[in-house]
Amino acid sequence: MRFGLFGSAQARRGGPDVDSGVGFREFVDYNVEAESLGFVSTFLVEHHFTGLGQVSATLNLLTFIAARTTTLRLGTAVLVLPWHNPVLLAEQVATLDLLSRGRVDFGVGMGYRHKEFAGFCMPMEEAEARFHESLVVMLRAWTSDEPWSHHGKYWQFDEVVVEPPTHQKPHPPLWMGAGSRESIKTVAALGCNLLLDQYSTVEEIAERIAVFKTEIGRRGRPFDPMSVAVTRSINVLTTPAELQKAQENRIAAKRRIDRLTVRPDGQNARRVSSDETIAASALYGTPEAIAHKLETLRAGGAAYILVNCPGGAAGLRRFAHEVRPSFDDMGGPDMAPHTPQRSDRPGEAGSALVNPPA
Repeated sequence: MRFGLFGSAQARRGGPDVDSGVGFREFVDYNVEAESLGFVSTFLVEHHFTGLGQVSATLNLLTFIAARTTTLRLGTAVLVLPWHNPVLLAEQVATLDLLSRGRVDFGVGMGYRHKEFAGFCMPMEEAEARFHESLVVMLRAWTSDEPWSHHGKYWQFDEVVVEPPTHQKPHPPLWMGAGSRESIKTVAALGCNLLLDQYSTVEEIAERIAVFKTEIGRRGRPFDPMSVAVTRSINVLTTPAELQKAQENRIAAKRRIDRLTVRPDGQNARRVSSDETIAASALYGTPEAIAHKLETLRAGGAAYILVNCPGGAAGLRRFAHEVRPSFDDMGGPDMAPHTPQRSDRPGEAGSALVNPPA
């Protein structure tokens, strides 16, 4: 198995006595240490209007991390395409890919939080159509060396050549989040890598990996275990009281996300999970308990785990030293280096129903 990071940083608001940049700078240091501990990647979220100071300018923060690291892959999980000018975004991603010498993993989604769409004054009903049009534009921007034009429903461009070119060819690897069987099939059809969310049960993870592997094989392509990333929250704890407190904090955080997600009419309330599921999906507990959960995930086909660590750098060290050594690169010859699949049909976009990790 291989391990990367997944998560966000926070910049607190306050008066002149509050340094809002501390959280972001500490997050950069956290990533630098993660690279030294052997983690292979970092995937950052994009969120807006939470009041928590979460990462909103994801590529900016990743650029700073890129300057401080040398091997860490730089992922987005995910950038919400409906909110961005696709040509400007293609240029920004290409710039980061060049500066990092080809370390970008581009995770994309169509968004799922009602509060964010409301803040941008954008109907959620447009999200899917905007996503697909933007993806078509971005892939064309990265793969066209001659001037091209696009006249779509939401975007129009005339005789443009996007620069700079990307370091990775034909473009940075694409990642998509998906949960339903049909959306996973579409991700496979597009030749993209698959992101699985941190609140899914182990059984759901195994089922989704099996669907993806079958669809990849049906299209005559070899399945790369590193083309599926499973996000999990990890927390090495030693006492029942610590475990209970950590689970309570996790449940409270998920409920906060739910409030940001659910529409006023409650139409998407089905996304709300039970307290038991929220607690069980996390890798919390003693090193032995966490190792057992990782064994179960591995048995279900998970080989690439992106961890979010509420315990910060100290917690990440404990996981790296006390749990991870038993799982590093245990897959034998099938465990290739981190080389995610690239789209074998650049310029195409399907109808994946994207549900990014929270």
